[in-house]
Amino acid sequence: MIVSPVLTDSQTILCVVSLLIAPLACAGLALINAGLGRARSAAHTMTAAICVMAVAACVYVICGRSWQGFAGEASHSVTIGGKPWGWLGAAPSFFSGLSFDGSPAFLAAWMGIVAAGLAGLIPLGTGSERWRLSAICVSTTVLAGWTFPLFAHWVWAGGWLAQLGSNYGLGIGYVDLGGSGTIHVLGGLTALSLAWLLGPRKGKFGYDGMPMAIPGHNAVYILFGCLLALIGWTGSNAAGAILFAAAPSGRVALIAVNTFLGATSAGLGAAAITRVRFGKPDSSLTANGWIGGLVAVSATCAFLPPAAAILIGLIAGALVAFCVEQFELHLDLDDPGGSISVHAVAGIWGLLAGGALGRFPGTAQGQFLAQVIGVATLIGFVLPMTFALNWLINRFMGMRVAPDAERQGMDLAELGAGAYPEFVTHTDDFMQR
Repeated sequence: MIVSPVLTDSQTILCVVSLLIAPLACAGLALINAGLGRARSAAHTMTAAICVMAVAACVYVICGRSWQGFAGEASHSVTIGGKPWGWLGAAPSFFSGLSFDGSPAFLAAWMGIVAAGLAGLIPLGTGSERWRLSAICVSTTVLAGWTFPLFAHWVWAGGWLAQLGSNYGLGIGYVDLGGSGTIHVLGGLTALSLAWLLGPRKGKFGYDGMPMAIPGHNAVYILFGCLLALIGWTGSNAAGAILFAAAPSGRVALIAVNTFLGATSAGLGAAAITRVRFGKPDSSLTANGWIGGLVAVSATCAFLPPAAAILIGLIAGALVAFCVEQFELHLDLDDPGGSISVHAVAGIWGLLAGGALGRFPGTAQGQFLAQVIGVATLIGFVLPMTFALNWLINRFMGMRVAPDAERQGMDLAELGAGAYPEFVTHTDDFMQR
């Protein structure tokens, strides 16, 4: 979707406020990842989250924003059928040339910093308890410096997916206001690549191939992370709708309602599914369903009637609860944080459902097909590319820690201290008289 990059004062103020609270989504995901892992790796998970956000921010400022660009700015394009199709931004590095006065281009670059960090946090849930911190930083460098800004240009900066409407008559072009695909499916597919490359944790699968339960260590972290994520998601969805769809100020209320309904209905859906299947609701799967609902409604949050947001959320929660188990049973994927199901599966569902149920301006003819093309691009191009890039990283530096380090826990192996030292029980051999 391509819109004129002109905002009113009220839109600018709302966008700034929304971007100020958007990082709470990163805090929520970090807490969820830490809570879903074991206590002996909790400090490592949180430290890795801080490192991911720091690396992503710096790399995005250095070169990521240059590749992403903004609608109306110079870009690299190819001419097909007599029409230009943008494929890569051509903005200066280090935010050069940006006006630091709240211009739409600068606000979009600010959102890009947050979005790159959020996308980088998603694979952490999958690689938990076995992914080296140095490899995490290198992988994040590639994601924030190339993979994310490349796809973001196609979607948010007037690239070829956004031009499907104007150049090819498919609705208003591929729509992804809050980043269901640009942030979450991209991050979820990166998580899938890492699950293949890292392999499962020791003890996850028995000799018969059946997955063994490895419970998370802190349900309070997980559930509190859900509440933080709701606040942050509301901000990022509102900012994305204003910047990339010129949503009027009054539309922010609908965006906030749809975001809330998507999360709550998905949480209920996951709780109901686990209640029926296991006899009692599962708190971790309910939390994963909650986040899956946030992911699913983000793409078309400004164009959904509330009833559609509830439906999309309910199905997203059920999909997450089902896929987490099926991926373990049938694909041997060890995903402690459920990132593949929560972000990739729910994100794909949200992109397709939003294209079918959204109420878009003008004619919506071909809108669903535009969304299908975007999803096909993520699966058919982004997934192989991100797998190849991370395969190279693994080939040259090795991503997984040594077996002894994994056995003693990531906190001691990579940080030298645990997250909960007061909980360690010492024998008399270590007691001083």
